[in-house]
Amino acid sequence: MKCIVGLGNVGKRFEQTRHNIGFEVIDYMLDQHRFTLDKQKFKGAYTIERIGNEKVMFIEPLTMMNLSGEAVGPLMKYYDIDVEDLIVLYDDLDLPQGEIRLRQKGSAGGHNGMKSIIQVLGTDRFKRIRIGVDRPSNGMSIADYVLQKFSKEEMKTMDKVKEHSVRAVEAYIESSRFDRVMNEYNGEVN
Repeated sequence: MKCIVGLGNVGKRFEQTRHNIGFEVIDYMLDQHRFTLDKQKFKGAYTIERIGNEKVMFIEPLTMMNLSGEAVGPLMKYYDIDVEDLIVLYDDLDLPQGEIRLRQKGSAGGHNGMKSIIQVLGTDRFKRIRIGVDRPSNGMSIADYVLQKFSKEEMKTMDKVKEHSVRAVEAYIESSRFDRVMNEYNGEVN
């Protein structure tokens, strides 16, 4: 079974913010397939569905971002999901807005949600899709910036990014060849 996790913060005030782009991608994919997060367990909202011949679990942690591992780790253990079948989608300040970067492993890069997942799983050897949100250019603090909603103009770009990210996840589910998916989907979204 594949496990697709989107990172974000729960609550109305966090919707459509830079820090919640992981949730946004999961929600977009669920809408496309007419799935809903219909279960809750271990601090996570989730569903298990089929895409083609593959069983897929989608998770949105119900914790705050910096405790995401508290939802992901126990759900993966309960359903006996191998860490090699995990993909985490999250915001990345070090990538320009409109760009995604797929990786098979790596550090948290300063992202507290990823730090939590790495700590709970005891490894950084899992797939991830980093979604560029850029850094603030006007002296705004990082915390204020990532919790700021996208502008209407930015949302046009991010809608394309969500669609591109979903296609990358679907390509991986269909082929199980993340290396090929990386080659095709890494970079700027047009």
